[in-house]
Amino acid sequence: MTERKTDPIDAIVAQWRRERPDLDLGAMAVIGRMGRLMMVAQREIEAVFGKHGLQRGEFDVLAALRRSGEPFELNPSVLADTLMLSRAGMTGRLDRLEAAGLVRRVADGQDRRAIRVALTEAGRELVDTVVTEHTANETRMLSVLTADERRELDRIARILLSSMEPGDQAR
Repeated sequence: MTERKTDPIDAIVAQWRRERPDLDLGAMAVIGRMGRLMMVAQREIEAVFGKHGLQRGEFDVLAALRRSGEPFELNPSVLADTLMLSRAGMTGRLDRLEAAGLVRRVADGQDRRAIRVALTEAGRELVDTVVTEHTANETRMLSVLTADERRELDRIARILLSSMEPGDQAR
């Protein structure tokens, strides 16, 4: 078993424990660590995207198109819904990605009034490179955990998410 080190969350909890000994501060410690963990992880993740000239949201668009399968095209509304974005937010991302030559807007073959967003060859090559580095980076970040610990963390995260996300009852 590894030795528990103190961290900044311990100091905050100790201060609250001193000032408000009547409170159960266990949840504060766990949620505080999860929040801090996500801040640190986000920096590591965004560094990989930044190395390739992408912001997180732009990567998300490219990744959604890539994982949609051949022909790597989606309706902009479906893409926005998939990424939980407003239509205006999606338009801005698409404009930047199109200017960079990573996506293109094409007429929908079944409805001439509609358009689809297609991944270009350059976009596909870039997202394949970035997702390879991204998954290796995430694996590296979790490498301090055993396989059993990673599975347990995943199990616990699923339970918490299912209890907090509206309409999500999957366990």
